[in-house]
Amino acid sequence: MIAIDLAGQVAIVTGGARGVGRGISERLLEAGADVVICGRNEPESMPSAGGRSAVFVSADVRELESIDRVIAFARDRFGRLDVLVNNAGILHVAPIAEIKLEDYLRVIGVNQVGCLLGMKSVIPAMAQQAKGSIINISSTCGIEGAMGLVAYVSSKFAIRGMTKTAALELGRVGIRVNSICPGGVDTPMGKGDSEGFENIDSNAWYKGLPLQRIGQPEEVAKLALYLASDDSSYCTGSEFVIDGGMLAGERFA
Repeated sequence: MIAIDLAGQVAIVTGGARGVGRGISERLLEAGADVVICGRNEPESMPSAGGRSAVFVSADVRELESIDRVIAFARDRFGRLDVLVNNAGILHVAPIAEIKLEDYLRVIGVNQVGCLLGMKSVIPAMAQQAKGSIINISSTCGIEGAMGLVAYVSSKFAIRGMTKTAALELGRVGIRVNSICPGGVDTPMGKGDSEGFENIDSNAWYKGLPLQRIGQPEEVAKLALYLASDDSSYCTGSEFVIDGGMLAGERFA
């Protein structure tokens, strides 16, 4: 198998300091890319691989000026921009009858608006070089509903739709746009370590999947690396499900 080489390329990963975002950042670094991660709080340790580390820029993905600042930093520091991974995401648990509007809008702001602003902001840089890959992290919750997760589900469905729309608009200027839809991944969010999930046995639930286990961040990261690279040069407007068989069909045993 020929290893993917991203030497000389520059990537931005939102929410790239932990969980799936950290795994993606490390995989991109390992492939030779320069990686800028952004978030509201600087991590205690930076993603690193092969003796190289990511660079952190403080940003709020809900604010266009903030995202523009990250992009300007990446271009000033490294001279170009090749890959954007819209990974930043949060979750709130509440049934529709009880959810507060401010909690709903907070999730929409980070997950959905953050993705929109990220795509909008990178267009000039990528179009100028007539090449770029945008990878939006959706979810299996962007394909089917989930009780108690109306805000999260709404945002992840929206990401799939925005991805397809962006692919239609941006293909002519050389920008590819795809989404990844992970099932459960071995992160605090994926293991149900959120208020409202206290009575759910996530380990038993994952054992009921066809592959009988939770996914690992590095498995999602390998898929993101493929979409970032020229190996996926004819892929755009598509969604790539990585869920251990979760959506394959009904399970009766």
